[in-house]
Amino acid sequence: MPDWELITARTASDGGAVWYSPGERLYKRTGGPEVEREGEHQCLLAGLGFPVPRPVEVGASGRGYHFTEPEAGTHSLHDLAMMQAQDSGGVVDDALVDAAAAVSSRLLRAQAAHPVEDAETPERTWFHRAGFVEEVFAENPDLDTEEIRALIDTAVARLAQVPLCHGHLDYGLPNAFPDAVIDWQHHAPAPLGYDVYPVLDIAAFKGGGRGYGFTPEQRTRYTEALDAVARECAGGPLSLHTGDFLLAKGFFFLARMRPKDGAPAAKYRKWHYRRTLLLRSAEEYAATRSIDTAAFPTLAAFESRFSDPRS
Repeated sequence: MPDWELITARTASDGGAVWYSPGERLYKRTGGPEVEREGEHQCLLAGLGFPVPRPVEVGASGRGYHFTEPEAGTHSLHDLAMMQAQDSGGVVDDALVDAAAAVSSRLLRAQAAHPVEDAETPERTWFHRAGFVEEVFAENPDLDTEEIRALIDTAVARLAQVPLCHGHLDYGLPNAFPDAVIDWQHHAPAPLGYDVYPVLDIAAFKGGGRGYGFTPEQRTRYTEALDAVARECAGGPLSLHTGDFLLAKGFFFLARMRPKDGAPAAKYRKWHYRRTLLLRSAEEYAATRSIDTAAFPTLAAFESRFSDPRS
């Protein structure tokens, strides 16, 4: 019998967790019915040829729902980037960027080969789901303006001719291994390219605190690799929509960030930082239909000049 060790709680599963069995080299994800749906979805993706671990068991017990899957690898690409950055002052080598491009290309090919019809949302309201838009507006009612909603409508309209695919919605280096993509808890239909094109931009939304970043040349190298695949399987480059994708990411990274009363000041500063990034993204997108995350201030730089309105 596997000897399960608790790894972490799960953000999208109330009371859910991730467990690991070193002897069996298995991971187990537990929680409510959504975990069973995730496991079943991952079985579907594995059968379609997606680069995902195929679950070995999906089921339920008196303590809830679970599925188990084989270990995808020893280190995620995020882990490898962190290790490289520690030895090189934050620099990540091109080989890691190429590894990210390779697994992202495999995911993009599989997504392109199996488009989906989002029958539940015929108006293509994927943006609101991917960005947790209504949660963001509930926590930040001052951002719920006609101007910002018009920008969302613009992004959705610009992507109207891009097919919907089996979206991960939280794809990034922490979920990417050289041969697999894990953690599909947020899965839902999304436009082709939404998952893979913003991957190197996520560190900027995180505030630069992850210890590594990417040069303009590496961003270009990654994007060109994806565009080569997109030309082959989608009829043209999808990098033209990176600004549309990043606008949704701006919402995603602000969702559930508003601290409760009495929370530490650091949480309050981080929430304002993410608000600032979304507002900055919206302003740039309105003017250019693009978003340059390389120009984002780091969280540390923001905090150095942040004036707390509560004081």
